[in-house]
Formats: sequence, C-alpha cells, structure tokens
Amino acid sequence: MSSQRVSGRANPISFLEVSETEAGQHVQEIRNQTSVSDFLLLGFSAHPERQPLLFGLFLGMYLVTVLGNLLIIMAIGSDQHLHTPMYFFLANLSFIDTCFTCTIVPKVLANILTQRHAISHTGCLVQMYFFMVLALLDDFLLAVMAYDRYVAICLPLHYTTIMCPQRCLLLVAASWLCSHLLASSLTLLMSQFSFCASHAIPHFFCDLLPLLKLACSDTHFFQVLMFAEAALSGVVPLTCVLVSYAHIIHTVLRVPSAGGKHKVFSTCGSHLSVVTLFYGTLFLVYFQPSSTYSAEIGMVASVIYTMVTPMLNPFIYSLRNRDMKGALGKLGEREDILHSIMGTGFQLEKYDSMVEPGPGQDQGYEDASKQHVTPGKTRKAIWSSERSYH
Repeated sequence: MSSQRVSGRANPISFLEVSETEAGQHVQEIRNQTSVSDFLLLGFSAHPERQPLLFGLFLGMYLVTVLGNLLIIMAIGSDQHLHTPMYFFLANLSFIDTCFTCTIVPKVLANILTQRHAISHTGCLVQMYFFMVLALLDDFLLAVMAYDRYVAICLPLHYTTIMCPQRCLLLVAASWLCSHLLASSLTLLMSQFSFCASHAIPHFFCDLLPLLKLACSDTHFFQVLMFAEAALSGVVPLTCVLVSYAHIIHTVLRVPSAGGKHKVFSTCGSHLSVVTLFYGTLFLVYFQPSSTYSAEIGMVASVIYTMVTPMLNPFIYSLRNRDMKGALGKLGEREDILHSIMGTGFQLEKYDSMVEPGPGQDQGYEDASKQHVTPGKTRKAIWSSERSYH
C-alpha cells in the first residue's frame, strides 16, 4: 500500500487484496483531501473492492439512459404522426430524465475513477438544486401524463377540446415554474446554514437529508418547509395519478372487447409500476425525520430513482408502443434526420386529422351507430385513444 501512495494522494488501489483496515485507511485519506470550503462525497468509498463493478454498472446504465431517451426525443420530433399531446409529454419526460441522469451520474463516475471525492460548497448546492428541480418535474409530469390518459380513455369526445395545444404547453410550463420555485426556496435556506462539524457526506451526490445532518444551524424551519413541499409535490401528483387510473380501470371494465381491455390494462400496469418505483423510493428517503435517516438505505433508494427509473422509462413508455417502434424504424432509415427534427418542431395536432383505422382495428366499437351517437367522430375519438396502447 505505501508504495502506491505518491505525494499524499492515493493511487488506484488493488481491489482484490484490500482488507477492511485498508478500506478504512482509504476513506480517511479521502477525508484528508478536502479543504474547509469543500464537501466530500463518500458514497461507495468504504468498499473500494466493489468500485470497478459499480463503475461498469453505472456507466452502462448511464449510456443506456442517455441514448434511449435521446432516441425517443428524435423519433417523436421526426414523425409527424406523433405530434400529439401524449407524445409531447413523453418527449418532455425523456428530456427531463436525460438531464436528471446527467446531473448525478457523471460526478459519481469521476469520483470512482479518480478517487478524488471533493466537491465545492457552491458546486454541491448547484447539484442539489438541479436534482430537486428535475425530480419535482418528474413528479408533476407523471401526473400530467396520467391525466392525459384519463381524458383520452374516459372522455374521448372532449379530448380535442380539453387537451388543446395551449393547455398542454400551460401544463408543462406550470410544472417547470413550480419545480423551480420549490427547489429555489430550499436551496436558498440551505445556503445560509453553517457546517461546523464534518464535511464528509455519506452519499454519492449532494442530497438534502445528508447535508442537513451535517448542519450545525437550527434546521427546524427547514424541515417543516421540506415536509410541506414534499406533501405538495409528492402526495398531490400521486393522488392525481391514482384517481386518473382508477377512472381508467372503471371505464375499461365496461369495454366489450377483451383485446382492448388487455392492451389498456397492460399499459396501465407498466405505468403504475414506474410510478410505484419512483414515488416509493422518494417517500422512503424524504418522508422521515433527518434524525432517523439511514445513509445505506438512502443510497440504495437513490440509485433506483436516479439511475434505474430513468433507464427503464424509454422501454416502458415507448418501446412497447407500436407507433413508437414504427417511428424509431423510420428514424434509422432517414438520411436527413437532423434536418427533419429542426424543421418539424413539436406541433400538437388534433386527433381529428388522424387517418381512419384500417379494417379490424376497431372491432370492439363496431356497434357505435346502434347506440344513437355520431359514428364517425365517436369511432375516430375512441380509436385515437385506443391506438396509443398498441
């Protein structure tokens, strides 16, 4: 070990021969690298023998997340048939997930690779701010997408009026505004705290609760505000998601087509699994007093909602969708992909302009004319909401 240290800095350790004592010495050396104005991100540093495996795992997840979400954005932007509210929200979700991952994972990979875990006080607050903004955006956008599906399935005749382009843009803009306001208030309060004890954060990024445990200022008001914002940004959107899907399930149960039921229930199950994974881990970390916070549980839960969930979203929300598969196939065949993306933009078209379904695609609703409703508009509205799940 002594021969591997140069100028007081630890070179990469032989992970196959390290002992628990050496691991403790390695952590102590990392602590000695920081200045008074820096923080140390000690997540995963206590087990250096696992770091090569973690580096490969996190790098693979990062690449899949970024490439998958960028492909989704390009496919939606280049396919005129996908310029609808549902895919508009999906493109926003993919963009947010990409930024969310880029806020956390590159710093984690750099720390593992270089074994230098210091981050400046300003850099820590900036990372915490963008983490909160993007996590809150995920919360709000999941609720908006659930509401969009509720209107498409339960109120198909009013879908064009309710989910007009102006309202879609307003919902996304309101989500961005609320996220920045909520994150700014907590970040400004955190910047006023003094950290007179240890500056070592037992986490792999600058999260709220680990930083809060290091503060020697009075944090009572901060904790009250944090729980209030967590309720506003967590419980309210989650309630919207659950209520929307409850109405969807109730409506689908009355559909005579067994195939239609299976498709909608399958998609709803996928969406709800992501919602459960995302909200469950967030609640596990943030709906507890800072005095009972567990660094180990916090790191495991954080890996799920910062790396696993953004990586799964492109598969769950898009790759099981027949229209998205077709758009991705066309994207690979186009010679002028960049020109088509720059030229088309995101225009939210009305479902009335969609092509009528082919024979056999709306068999579950062939008796619409017998129910004293306008067959053309009803069949077109129901089919447009149904086709999203193919």
